[in-house]
Amino acid sequence: MTPRDTIRRRILDGETLFGAWTDMASPLATEITGRAGYDWLIADLEHGAPTEADLLAILLAAEVSGAAAFVRPQSGERLRIGRALDLGAAGIMVPRLDTAAQAEEAVTFLRYPPAGVRGVALRTRGGRLGTVGHADVGSLNAGIVGIVQIESPSAVREVEAIAAIDGVDVLFVGPADLSHSLGIPGQFSNPTYLAALDAVVAACRRHGKVAGILLYDAPSFGPHLERGFRFLGVGSEGSFIAEGAKAALDAARAAATG
Repeated sequence: MTPRDTIRRRILDGETLFGAWTDMASPLATEITGRAGYDWLIADLEHGAPTEADLLAILLAAEVSGAAAFVRPQSGERLRIGRALDLGAAGIMVPRLDTAAQAEEAVTFLRYPPAGVRGVALRTRGGRLGTVGHADVGSLNAGIVGIVQIESPSAVREVEAIAAIDGVDVLFVGPADLSHSLGIPGQFSNPTYLAALDAVVAACRRHGKVAGILLYDAPSFGPHLERGFRFLGVGSEGSFIAEGAKAALDAARAAATG
């Protein structure tokens, strides 16, 4: 059993899982990050440097590192989601969904018929390179992780209906987008923002789903875990490079000045 085979069960069992964004279009950086011990990595095609042309190498690097490999496509279109799954993604994070109807449609793109409308091509990596027969595609459907981002007031208003959708496993808050769309950009202690977080967590608990969020500030990890988040992104390759480079230079300059 590989991380791709077990990650959905671990998520739905309520295990606390930590991941990171792979945003540098570098398979080597992805493997280095995964080997640090992350449970999952997300290839970011929405805001990161990778394109679909880079995706196969990044997915392979993540898998070699021992992490489950997810993809955030540029948008929630059927062909973009299907392409990422065919290349071997263990799950998809769908950005910018504002309604339950949009989320329900996106989930159908994750699974082969009759459970969904994913195109059937079983000789792809996502189809296990032809080793799974047509009668057994249900086993492939069962392992795909569905992650829906909560990034707008509309999504918060419909969070109960989104959490109730079969196949939506994680409701993932995008703090920057959500705070900006609420009219309180970057105000992560604002009561309106915190109320939105609590609404997401409460909906997840009621429907047996998992709340996720991306954080860059280490002191904020504990409070968000206490709030009920169990699927935590703790930064990105780019942030790790920036922070490490600055820390090394600061230490060198401090040594030089005595």
